[in-house]
Amino acid sequence: MTRQYVTLQELADKLGYSNLTPELDLNQVQVRHRAINRPAFQLAGFYDYFDNKRLQVMGRAEDMYIQTLTNEERKERLEKMFSYKFPGLIIARGIQPPPEVLSLAKEHHIPVLSTEHSTALVIVEIIRWINRQLAPTETISGVLVDVFGEGILITGDSGIGKSETAIELVKRGHRLVADDVIEILKISEDVLIGQAPEITRHMVELRGIGVVDIKSLYGVESVMEFSGISMIINLEEWNGQLSYDRLGLNEEYQEILGVKVVKHTIPIRPGRNLAIIIETAAVNHRQKQMGYNAAQALCDRVTEEIIAHREENEQEG
Repeated sequence: MTRQYVTLQELADKLGYSNLTPELDLNQVQVRHRAINRPAFQLAGFYDYFDNKRLQVMGRAEDMYIQTLTNEERKERLEKMFSYKFPGLIIARGIQPPPEVLSLAKEHHIPVLSTEHSTALVIVEIIRWINRQLAPTETISGVLVDVFGEGILITGDSGIGKSETAIELVKRGHRLVADDVIEILKISEDVLIGQAPEITRHMVELRGIGVVDIKSLYGVESVMEFSGISMIINLEEWNGQLSYDRLGLNEEYQEILGVKVVKHTIPIRPGRNLAIIIETAAVNHRQKQMGYNAAQALCDRVTEEIIAHREENEQEG
């Protein structure tokens, strides 16, 4: 389920910001907008296109500008800005705000937070964290592993061997992200990340054995909190009546939250080493991303050979 807002208390706790207005309850402040605003134009008196639903961030530039104002101008500009009732103000670089800022913040019930981080870093931190918290979310069944830096989502019918394959990949040096239930978040127009619910994080269920803790068994290097999703590997029972792709020229896709993800269907039968197949698929996918497609290269070679053979026959004729 997609979240509609985060509280300012959650943001402060996660990013380590100090509350300069402890009289105000940060849990009561809802942040619904993913973007932020630096109120430089507003302090100069320009309020066209001012989005007061955003958090406001003040840094050195705003502080230096305020210092150039007379006492009357500073009070007037700040009073107008706070009258717009924005969710909160974050002051970067550990700057001590003018007394008017804190008094107006209390008067208008607008929290003021402080951090030692640079203004640019504060902006990046806030946008990244809020985007992830408010991202469209979908929950699916499967296993998510990181293989050579590629997030591989393994799907298939229950009992087909997804969890066993994940453990084999972990033993080969790769990392588990989630087993059974995967929360998928859309953090941008074409980027998906997957993570495990908190309650099942690092856990894998093996039929006949039970639940095992991968982090405890194989160490912290065997797990990841979240991973991007690069490819889907769908496992299915071998069916001799079906025709399976042998070249890979025509890629199949599956849409998740409006994003198309490359999908490969792998038929399962005795003797197939799924871990090696998935490793090869991950490397091959990366190679395609770098501009080399082995299937297309083979097709080109065959085409060139046919053309050369045809020209040779024409010359002989």
